[in-house]
Amino acid sequence: MSRLLSGFDSLLRGIGHRLVDQFWRLGSAARFFAYTLIYSGESLRRPNLVIREIYFTGVLSLIIIIVSAFFVGMVLGLQGYNTLQKYGSSEAIGVLVALSLVRELGPVVTALLFAGRAGTAITAQIGLMKATEQLSAMEMMAVSPIARVVAPRFWAGVISMPLLASLFSMIGILGGYLVAVPIIGVDGGAFWSQMQASVDFREDVMNGFIKSCVFGVACAMIALFEGYDAPPTADGVSRATTRTVVNSSLAVLGLDFVMTSFMIS
Repeated sequence: MSRLLSGFDSLLRGIGHRLVDQFWRLGSAARFFAYTLIYSGESLRRPNLVIREIYFTGVLSLIIIIVSAFFVGMVLGLQGYNTLQKYGSSEAIGVLVALSLVRELGPVVTALLFAGRAGTAITAQIGLMKATEQLSAMEMMAVSPIARVVAPRFWAGVISMPLLASLFSMIGILGGYLVAVPIIGVDGGAFWSQMQASVDFREDVMNGFIKSCVFGVACAMIALFEGYDAPPTADGVSRATTRTVVNSSLAVLGLDFVMTSFMIS
């Protein structure tokens, strides 16, 4: 009996330590985010830093965004036509493709791809800079690592995400059009006219834009914090990179549900 109670006590202690550690990390992340906003002014006064990071996070992600969007749009066209033709509404395939991409799939899939491509690279970069003591050297030279390293990457992620999400939606609609009209035989005029009549700028396009901006803040901040907080070892950097993908994916899906609930209500 005493052994059972001892094991139960150790289990509770382990759970308690994990909860305390998670709350501690949450507080550290909040403070890190506040410092990033405070030092953003210094970074924005040097736009070349932000532009260089936009190229790294945005332009270098174009290939995976374009290819993924094209195939997602094609799959939506095939699946949507297969479903709508049962109800005699195959001409509304353009509405289905456009609304699915603009409202949900565009921002969400772009954020997940961003976290897997750019987010992991940012975490690895900052983690290696910490492991090789480059961040400590900046502090010794009275250069703030947050202003010089963190803030430009943060704003590059925030700026790049809406642009990538918009491009994803456009390429996806093109992919759906190429499947629905030339291959399946849906009328092209009905495809575009019904899509234009059903997609509202404020209710659909702006909601998707807001989602992509929020996802950009979340993904960029998670990647930066995990890299800045990573232990200065090879194993620490690898674990931080893994946490970036996992935490970013969970944050994107959770935020998507919360924002969709508010937007629909």
